[in-house]
Amino acid sequence: MKFRVFLFQLLATVLILGSAALAQNVGDNSVYFVTYFSNGNTSSAPDQTVRIINDGDTAGPLWASFYVFDDSEEMEECCSCEVTPDGLLSESLNKQLTASTFSARSEISRGVIKVISSSAPAIEATNYTNTLAPGLRMWATHTQAKNNGSGGFAVTETLAADSNLGSTEKSNLEILCGWVNYLGSGWGVCSCTPEDQDF
Repeated sequence: MKFRVFLFQLLATVLILGSAALAQNVGDNSVYFVTYFSNGNTSSAPDQTVRIINDGDTAGPLWASFYVFDDSEEMEECCSCEVTPDGLLSESLNKQLTASTFSARSEISRGVIKVISSSAPAIEATNYTNTLAPGLRMWATHTQAKNNGSGGFAVTETLAADSNLGSTEKSNLEILCGWVNYLGSGWGVCSCTPEDQDF
């Protein structure tokens, strides 16, 4: 009986240690994240924030390349921002990500934000040859209009969705951002908040 109890305890210990080792070895190797925004640049609506951290798994900094689309599926802004290990990047939707839109409109209220993680700064947020690197984590706040007749807004925060970065999507983002930078004459380039500072 004692031997069976000992074997049971040994087996339980092995399973627990094995599970812990497995959990430590499983990471998120995503390099591509997507989220949405709504009620941006809207009177009386709170601003929205995209927050990105570098989990520190790589020895050096990573770059978060932003691609901001309006609800007509047109790229409006793109840029690449540095995030050092254990650093925090906070970007305002109204002040950084939609303040200098390619179409020179400030009233963009709905759209999609895509971010690529790379180990080198992207040139005009393009050209990721051999530099895609996991290690960034992204959250975004969302401003929702209340439907209870109060006329106010509610703010939620969610983890951005990990997505698959296919070669066609990667190429399309690079080409569109290149054209936005080339044709925009200064418009269409988002700005980066200094790291570990709020906007």
